[in-house]
Amino acid sequence: MSSFHVAVVIPAFRVENWITDVVSEIPSFIKTIIAVEDSSPDDTGHVLDALASVEPRLVVIRHDWNQGVGGATISGYQEAIRRGVDIIVKMDGDGQMDANYLEKLIEPIIAGHCEYSKGNRFRYWSYLQEMPLVRKIGNLGLSFLVKLATGYWNIFDPTNGFTAISVETLHRLDFGLLEQRYLFETSMLSALYLINARIKQVPMHAKYKGAPSSLKIFESFAKFLTYLPKIMLRRFVHRYILIDFTAISIFVILGLFSIAFGTTFGIYHWVRSLQTMQPATAGTVMVSAMPVILGFQFFLQAIVLDIQNVPK
Repeated sequence: MSSFHVAVVIPAFRVENWITDVVSEIPSFIKTIIAVEDSSPDDTGHVLDALASVEPRLVVIRHDWNQGVGGATISGYQEAIRRGVDIIVKMDGDGQMDANYLEKLIEPIIAGHCEYSKGNRFRYWSYLQEMPLVRKIGNLGLSFLVKLATGYWNIFDPTNGFTAISVETLHRLDFGLLEQRYLFETSMLSALYLINARIKQVPMHAKYKGAPSSLKIFESFAKFLTYLPKIMLRRFVHRYILIDFTAISIFVILGLFSIAFGTTFGIYHWVRSLQTMQPATAGTVMVSAMPVILGFQFFLQAIVLDIQNVPK
C-alpha cells in the first residue's frame, strides 16, 4: 500500500468544530490531504490555515463562492490529479466518516477488483443504530430509484459520500456530467456507468457525532425525482441505443408504445362515454387495459435483464 500515492479530499463548509479531529485522525499512509474551503462563513478557513502550519500533508484550496459539496470535491479531485496521486478518497469534514475504514475502502481498488469503492451503512443492521430516522427513510426511499436510474443495481446507500476512486478512472470521467451540490454522489454513479466502471461496496457503521444534518427530506426527494428521469433517459440512450441495441431496447420501446396506446385509447373512450352518457363496452375496456398491462410486463422484463448488465 505504501507504493501507492493516496490522497484524501475533504470538502469543508461550516466544519470549524470538527475539521481538526477529522484531519488528525487520517492515518500516516495517506500521503496528501486536500481540504477545499468552500467559502464557509464561519472560521473553517482559519482553522485549516492553523492545521496546515503543523500538518505538512495538508493542502488548503479556497473557493471565492460556495460551490456545494460536488463543486468542492471536483476542485479537490483536480488538485490531486495535478499532484500525480494514484487513488483519491473523498471524506466529509463534519466528523461523520470514520478514518479507520480508509484502508478497507482503497483495498479493492489496489487489488484490481473495482475502479470505485463506496461505503454502505446499510449492510448490517447494527451499523444503523446511530443513523437519524430521517436519513434512514431518505436512503431507503431513494435507493430503488437510484438503482433504476444509474444501472448500479448492486449498490445500496447511494448517498453515502465516503468513496474512493482511481485517478485512471477519473481521467476517463466527464466532469461536465457531475452535479455540484448534494446530487453529486448520484451523478457520480451515473457518469461511472457510462464508462462501465466497476463499483464495490464496503460495509461501515454510521457515525453521527459531528455536525447536524441539514437535509430537508421532502425538498431533497422532490429534486431527486426531477433529476433521476434525466439520467435514466441518458443511460438508456447511451447504453441501449447508441452502444448496443438489445432485447432491453425492444422491451422498453414496446412498453412505451403499449402504455401510450392503452392510456390514450382509454381516455378517449372515457371522455366519449361522459359526453354520450353511454358506458363503454367490455371490449373497449379490454382494448384499453391490455396494452397497459402488457407495457408494464415489458418494463419488468427490461429491468430483469438490466440487472444482469451491472458492470462486473
